[in-house]
Amino acid sequence: MSNALEIHHLNKSFGGVKVTQDLSLTVKPGERRLIIGPNGAGKTTLFSQISGEIISDSGSISVFGKDITKSPAHLRAHVGVSRTYQIITLFPKNTLTHNVALAMLGISKHKWSTINKLKADDELFVKALELLDQVGLKHRANMLISEISYGEQRRVEIAIAMSQNPSLLLLDEPLAGLSHDERIIVRDLIIAIPKKTTIIMIEHDMDVALSFAETISVLHYGSLIVEGDRDYVVNHPRTREVYLGH
Repeated sequence: MSNALEIHHLNKSFGGVKVTQDLSLTVKPGERRLIIGPNGAGKTTLFSQISGEIISDSGSISVFGKDITKSPAHLRAHVGVSRTYQIITLFPKNTLTHNVALAMLGISKHKWSTINKLKADDELFVKALELLDQVGLKHRANMLISEISYGEQRRVEIAIAMSQNPSLLLLDEPLAGLSHDERIIVRDLIIAIPKKTTIIMIEHDMDVALSFAETISVLHYGSLIVEGDRDYVVNHPRTREVYLGH
């Protein structure tokens, strides 16, 4: 079986600033990978290159054996790439159900049927309710995004990401800004995602993140400097130098 993700010698610069430097990375199917590093290490930029929002200057990216290096973002969704964002990107004046249904519409065969309005009994809405139920928000399905808490919005984002039936899920700081109780809820939702979905997560909440990760990759100034299991990475002198501060 092909690897879930293979990145070879990836490079990206903005002007004279190198944000990804000769980065190579391999993630196995079903793996739970954690990417850590200080602010400015290039973690989110790496995600944006995998998801297609940023096109790399050189190097290659493959998902389950399919080269997606130059593919636009909307086509990467069709090969199973889905992601969440550091900054919430929901439609605040739409309901939870409508947000999830719109996400599914993007990969639906009906996406160009603009003359047909989405209806509450449509297949997409029924599926959206099922997804909201999975993240514990079915009872809020008809509320506006602006009417629910920040932690609940994070859970809607997970429902949206899973609505794409992803084979590769990129989670960009899904616990950021959450209370202790909210972190536990979102952590448990992530842990419950079936292993058929490979997960790569960026996270600064080390207690939660380390319990999640099978393999950890440490980035610094766009380069991969340490990689391995939890004990190896946490105790590596380079990790302690650039991330843990000692």
